[in-house]
Amino acid sequence: MLALCAIALSMAAQNVGDKKAPLEDVNKVRDLTLDSLNKANTARPIPGSSRKGDNPVLFLVGNSTMRTGTLGNGNNGQWGWGYFAHEYFDESRITVENHALGGTSSRTFYNRLWPAVLEGVKPGDWVIIELGHNDNGPYDHGRARASIPGIGTDSMVVTIKETGAVETVFSYGEYMRKFIRDVRSKGAHPVLCSLTPRNSWDNETTITRKRDTFTKWQQEIAREMNVPWIDLEGTTARKFEAYGPWKVNYMFYLDKIHTSEFGAKTNARSAAEAIAACDGLALKEYLLPLDLPKEQFVREPGKPVVFFTGDSTVKNEDKDENSMWGWASVAHTVFNTKKCTLVNAAKAGRSARTFVEEGRWEKVYNSIEPGDYVLIQFGHNDMGDIAGGKARADIRGVKDSSHVYRLEKDRTYKVVYSYGWYLRKFVGDVREKGGTPVIVSMTPRNEWPNGKMERRPGSCATWAKEVADELGVAFVDMHNLTADYLDRKAGSKEKAAKYYKRDHTHTSLLGAQLNAKMFRKGIKQTDCDLKKLMK
Repeated sequence: MLALCAIALSMAAQNVGDKKAPLEDVNKVRDLTLDSLNKANTARPIPGSSRKGDNPVLFLVGNSTMRTGTLGNGNNGQWGWGYFAHEYFDESRITVENHALGGTSSRTFYNRLWPAVLEGVKPGDWVIIELGHNDNGPYDHGRARASIPGIGTDSMVVTIKETGAVETVFSYGEYMRKFIRDVRSKGAHPVLCSLTPRNSWDNETTITRKRDTFTKWQQEIAREMNVPWIDLEGTTARKFEAYGPWKVNYMFYLDKIHTSEFGAKTNARSAAEAIAACDGLALKEYLLPLDLPKEQFVREPGKPVVFFTGDSTVKNEDKDENSMWGWASVAHTVFNTKKCTLVNAAKAGRSARTFVEEGRWEKVYNSIEPGDYVLIQFGHNDMGDIAGGKARADIRGVKDSSHVYRLEKDRTYKVVYSYGWYLRKFVGDVREKGGTPVIVSMTPRNEWPNGKMERRPGSCATWAKEVADELGVAFVDMHNLTADYLDRKAGSKEKAAKYYKRDHTHTSLLGAQLNAKMFRKGIKQTDCDLKKLMK
């Protein structure tokens, strides 16, 4: 018998008369996807259509936490984890089809969607079943989607008040048995999956689990029917508890049950990790390596790492005296490299937003260890077009805000946050990993209005300081330190030109060296321990 991947708990079901009362809808979220089934089905795959030759297919069966929205394309800022699940499987050997639909319960999915999905299932395929979020509310009116609580074999006949249709309602456990039997009748492999956690806390440190209801019932059915059970809920909840409330809040969007892109990707990885951790589950053979992406460098014992993040003013061509240089590429001139290791993770053309969207921040985050330092310097590319052009700008300002945009280049939807929000994310992530964040303002441009080098108040140059002050983070005002120096030593755009290369933003080798010196000057004016690593 396959070993279950968690410990079962118990709870007695509530009774009203001789019938069990349905579970209360504690989520208080009305998902209308099921009401627009015809439209939703235009976006769902034809069952089995992804199959490559004789390869198996992994079918995902679930609700809005697996596939959110009528079209499942993130147009409301919400994403289901099934959209990203394929990224963890070797698609040359198995394909993943997301057949989930928002608003469905075990009862409504089985009655309305399952027959068509089952037609595509062939011997050797896999079916992951994650249903339960919507198995609540009335039995016979309104959404009429509740299953009888528990795993008993009892049933009841109801008449839907609005339509007069007569339907037999079974227990949650019995619907799971039906799915399992049907999958096995096709020679395929059923897998039960716990529900995704909500943004709900039992206390300041513990995410609410469904220990006494669906988790318990699924485990009991899995034992009874000899099928594997994967603990998605527990795997993600443990991550959430390490993140803390602010980070968990942005794992969701609009409500406390439907995930943002951040949360959906977290759940997709958690599902893969839970599969890998489940003893005897042969599905794990199709997983890609689950190693976290990290920065490539050699960590020396006893030496902290200083990570640099930012744009082309931090890392550029950096190859000869005639090229453009970022100041982190010459940081060894001001840091004592006998005491620390320097890792320049910056990338030209990136904003705080695109540094996150492209997965570059994730690599830094996964590489941080306690005692490390992370320098955060964005701003030059954080203004301009949000949805058009290079589509890299953030929402202006420091207030936590967000909006769903449709990108012009590929017509996809993206939630974009404010500049201040991205900085808060960076700071929170670094502190979560035991590192020390340092916010650095953007470098000045070689523009000289009114005979002085340009300052840019009311922009990223000053917003960075506002966030640093708010969060109690060390701040290095390179924007003004460098500008003040060039005001004194150059005095004009023409004389300052030797510090720049090809335009008014990107620095020459000399300019990069100057910025590195200004960073050293600025960090020594703070209480940050990083100053102990300077020459």
